[in-house]
Amino acid sequence: MNSIFISIGSNLGDKIDNCKTAIEEIAAFAKIVKVSSYYETEPVGKEDQPNFINCAAEICTDLSANDLLTKLNKIEDKLGRVRNEKWGPRTIDLDIIFYGDLILNDEDLIIPHPRAHLRGFVLKPICEIDPEFIHPEYNLSIYELLKEIKDEKKVIKLN
Repeated sequence: MNSIFISIGSNLGDKIDNCKTAIEEIAAFAKIVKVSSYYETEPVGKEDQPNFINCAAEICTDLSANDLLTKLNKIEDKLGRVRNEKWGPRTIDLDIIFYGDLILNDEDLIIPHPRAHLRGFVLKPICEIDPEFIHPEYNLSIYELLKEIKDEKKVIKLN
């Protein structure tokens, strides 16, 4: 089975509950290995919107990366995600960040996520789960990437 890291975020409605529900939905078809703490984070890209709650989950599944993406998109739809503006507010956002050491560049899916190494809201939760995981393209651990990050956005761990 592949070890996969999913970034989970929400900035509409009950944000923590949206993240928890998404994790429960993922658990219906994949083994949840570990889930990070929740973090309050400032929006990236489109800044005039509510802050996010973000976390990360490490999962294991035999699904292909593309089949996993299809299932994650169905969860987003089920939880009311509307895709009407890039980087706009959303009830839930589920991104495949790493899929083992797979490097994939398809029309619909890029793994590792192309901006993961630039974003504290992605790296901090994954670092909490597995700081020694090696980014397959940069050959650096999550911890090392996090130390080098230039992201000025606040990423605050919740109690």
